[in-house]
Parts: sequence; structure tokens; C-alpha cells
Amino acid sequence: MTPTHPLTVLGIETSCDETAAAVVRLGARGSVEVLSSVVLSQIADHAPFGGVVPEIAARAHVETIDGVVGRALADAGVTVAQLSAIAATAGPGLVGGVMVGLSFGKAMALALGRPLIAVNHLEGHAVSARLTADAPYPFLLLLVSGGHCQLLEVAGIGACRRLGTTIDDAAGEAFDKIGGALGLAYPAGPALERLAEGGDATRFALPRALAGREGCDFSFSGLKTAAARLAAGLTTQADRRDLAAAVQAAIARQLCERTAAAMKTYARAHAGAPLRLVVAGGVAANAAVRRALEALATAEGFSFAAPPLAYCTDNAAMIALAGAERLAAGLTDGLDAVARPRWPLDEAAARLHPTHVAGRKGAKA
Repeated sequence: MTPTHPLTVLGIETSCDETAAAVVRLGARGSVEVLSSVVLSQIADHAPFGGVVPEIAARAHVETIDGVVGRALADAGVTVAQLSAIAATAGPGLVGGVMVGLSFGKAMALALGRPLIAVNHLEGHAVSARLTADAPYPFLLLLVSGGHCQLLEVAGIGACRRLGTTIDDAAGEAFDKIGGALGLAYPAGPALERLAEGGDATRFALPRALAGREGCDFSFSGLKTAAARLAAGLTTQADRRDLAAAVQAAIARQLCERTAAAMKTYARAHAGAPLRLVVAGGVAANAAVRRALEALATAEGFSFAAPPLAYCTDNAAMIALAGAERLAAGLTDGLDAVARPRWPLDEAAARLHPTHVAGRKGAKA
């Protein structure tokens, strides 16, 4: 099928604990219209366990995906006959959930005779700012979420070069685990941001990871351990508020320090061209982190773009847009596309410079 414009793509996202579907229309000149975006959260299902239980998540996706897709089509006022393609997350993520959405997308593509686009969830986050903002390629991307923390040079759809990544924990994971140590209910990241309001961020001394180390990699495990130990000895709400503020400031500081290093590399490679910083992922919804990164961008001569809060966390609109851009470029997938629990955006960098080495349980990345 030769793509014609406009392209109307159904996106399906089931990589973690949200069952999501959306319809996005991509115009001939790159205009983007989100016709619908439906996200069904499973927070209540997982809250008693303090985190996402993969088996519960996969079963919930099975039970709800048909209704979520039907609602997305109805909200968009689009029939299945009007769809140009079906885009579904094929990884990375909890593989049981990924399989549900990808299998549903394959069934629709086969039944309708439409192309299937197997989308990398991280590529969805990479294009998420383009849902509502003018964020032309190329740009420097900080992808920061519960499971991922990376700096990437994004030259276009399917063209990402990794500049840095976490060598242990992601920033969002640190937020959640420290929030849990402070007694905050799951999901603890947003609750920690609320607790930090009015706190004294200078009261507690927290470790500065990778200080003086060249490059753009991140590390949050030391911060997570130190803060959790401090949390265990706190007795008052004021103490907890001050620690929450200190943690938030420490995470924002490291994100800015490593992003500043990446900016220098990026600026040298793009001398004379417009410099753009895009921040995406669930942690981009944190107001303090967002303000710090926006101030950094201004100081370094970069424009700044981030998706609205609704598109920072997992959603299907970003999957639909990534699928539409791939379709426009002639990139489609067969029905033998596989669900992948791990899928780096820059596979060459992950292969040549892995951040985790193989062990008894195999390679993590």
C-alpha cells in the first residue's frame, strides 16, 4: 500500500499497566490531529501490591482492550474502514501485556487488510511532543520515565543515536521507591512531588552520582538507597517533606547536569543549526524537573518542548503518531512481528556498549 494523505492511524498501547487506544490523523505537511485518546488505568488493581504485577496487568488488558479500542474509534467518529493502518506497541515492556495489544492489532490489520506497524514504545515517547508542539527533527531528547532514562539524538523516525543512558535505576523508579520508603501510596512519584511542596531541599545531604565523570550516563541507585535509609528514621511530616524536596532537587540536578553534557556534544555536531531539547516520559510531568530543564535549555541556547501532561505518561496517541510517521516513510511490519520485552532505540549502541553485562539470568539490555 502506498501511503496517501491524510493518514488516519489507530494506536494501541499495552506495555505496562494502562490499556490505551487512540486515533491520530497525520496531514500531508506534517500536521497532527489527535482525534481521540482513551487510557484505562489499572492503578487500583496494583495498589495493594505497591507496584505493577505483570500477570494482573496482562489479564486486565485481555478483559478491556476491545472496549477501549471501540471507545477510541467512537470518540474519534471514525469507522474501521477509514483507518489507514494499525499501530501497536511491540516492546519494550511487560511482555505479557505487550503480546495482548500486539495480537489485537495483528487481528485488526489482518481482518481489515490494513498495514501493521509494530512500534517501539520508546519511539512513541520520542515523538510525543510532536502531538501538540512544533518539534521538527532533529532534536536532542531526554527520555525520562519509570523504566527508562536516556539521552538521544533524534534525526527522524527510526533514526535515534544514544548519547547516554542509566547504568542502574531510572529516575522514575527512584521517585517511586523513595516515595514508598516515605510511606506514600502507589504510584508514589506524583505523591512525592506533592509532599515536596514547601519543603527545605537543602536540609538533607544526598549523594551526587557520577560527579566529575565524563559522558552523559545517569545513576540513581545510590540516591535511592541513601534516601530510603534516611526515610526510615524520620518521625514528623515536616521531616518527610524536607526529604521529599531534597530528593526531587537531587534528581532534577542530575538530569540537568547530564543533559548539559549532552547539549555540548549535540551543539558541536549541529553547529549553525537550530538547537532543540525535547523532554518526554512520565517524569517530564514533574513540575520541578520540567522547570529546571526548561531553564537549562534557555541558558544553553536550546528551544524547549515537552508534551502536555496527558501525553507524558503512557498513552496510545504517541504510538499512533509514531505509526503514522513510519507509514508515511513506507515502514510497515508483517504479521510475524514479535513482542519484545527489551528493545533499545539505538540497537548498535546497546550491542557495542551495553550498560549491563550478561549474568546467570542473561543480558538485561
